[in-house]
Amino acid sequence: MLIVEDEETLRESLKRLFVKNGFDADTAGSAEEAFELAKSGVYDVIITDIILPGMDGVEMISRLRDQVADQIFIVITAYASLESALKALRAGAYDYITKPVIHEEIKRVVENALRQKALQMENLLLKRQIRKRDPDGIIGESSAMNAIKSRVAKVAQARSSVLILGETGTGKELVARAIHFGSPRAESPFIPINCGAIPENLLESELFGHVRGAFTGAVSSKKGLFEIAGGGTVFLDEIGDMGLGLQSKLLRVLEDQEIRPVGGTHAIRADLRFITATNKDIESAAREGRFREDLFYRINVFTIKVPPLRERREDIRPLAGYFIERFSHELGKRVKGISADALALLEGYDWPGNVRELQNIIERSLLLADSDVIGVDCLPDNIRRSCSINDESVSGGCSIEDYTKQFILRFQHTHTEQSIADMLGITRKSLWEKRKRWGLSRSD
Repeated sequence: MLIVEDEETLRESLKRLFVKNGFDADTAGSAEEAFELAKSGVYDVIITDIILPGMDGVEMISRLRDQVADQIFIVITAYASLESALKALRAGAYDYITKPVIHEEIKRVVENALRQKALQMENLLLKRQIRKRDPDGIIGESSAMNAIKSRVAKVAQARSSVLILGETGTGKELVARAIHFGSPRAESPFIPINCGAIPENLLESELFGHVRGAFTGAVSSKKGLFEIAGGGTVFLDEIGDMGLGLQSKLLRVLEDQEIRPVGGTHAIRADLRFITATNKDIESAAREGRFREDLFYRINVFTIKVPPLRERREDIRPLAGYFIERFSHELGKRVKGISADALALLEGYDWPGNVRELQNIIERSLLLADSDVIGVDCLPDNIRRSCSINDESVSGGCSIEDYTKQFILRFQHTHTEQSIADMLGITRKSLWEKRKRWGLSRSD
């Protein structure tokens, strides 16, 4: 952080405030001094007074923005006039505050600015990762996932609301991101919000923002996530956990494309697309009055159902491969793959935690791997013990050979020879040889 202020008392006071709150803070008494400091370092935030000796703050902002286009500037002005505020904002300032400076207010403005920049950077990185990994961002080769990819492609170009249904951990947010990044809004923010993770009394302020003095502790105005997402997509995860009171306010946003900050008197136009998701039976909740029926029909214009991982076992291999590649890079490991025996165990497990559980297990297994391949010994005990024949558990586990035989018997009437071979990580010839050795035929 860089604080540019010619009044030494205020300059040092602000430095103490932000250092106390964990920031590294440099100070400058003039724009010229600030330029010299900016040459040798990149600052998350530059706080500057408008009135400075020599070059004023507005000109300094204009010149520094030529060097760092996304630099955050927060302006301090002694004049609470619209003219000075507009000059600063037109020059590229994120926000302004007036003297006398209230510490809690400027700290809140800085936090809001950094949060918005972090969201923008996260969206940029996600777009790069998704486009590099897969054009539509969805990993899977099963017929179910191919059908979802097709539905995503159809709905992405529209602005219709989308409801994504599925168990926890199935990848509902990934589907939402694929819709956003495949849409004309791809260059605008994608803002995910978990409605079940934020206390009800705070969620309204997080979504809609608030004006100064709206409630105790509201020492400054704050932009809500709906406003920050302007022109982009809002993903409301676990929408079924949202209270009925807030549901009515959300319905108005969906219908009018306007948001009203808590305590505010004027509505703000908001060009937003809404994607929602839930792991609950939201239709039954609507019929029983536990969820607003009118909101249900408003968010349920287009529905995508994401099946659990146990119903699309063909996707385990590509998902495991992706997670191995990802965590090998993140953890500095040289693991390149997974053994056929270990993969067979993964493909036979029922995955109550779905894709999220698979992700966690691959990360854990990667940490334990001593070679360039994840073996059976790297997998958790519950997966190594999870041999089953026709849904009946085999106590004490089973050998890999027994498990492979059981796996073939389990899937031979519902999957092709090639599909079974792919899931086991073997060739069709190897599969045929195993059948011959064990005396298995297609009719068994």
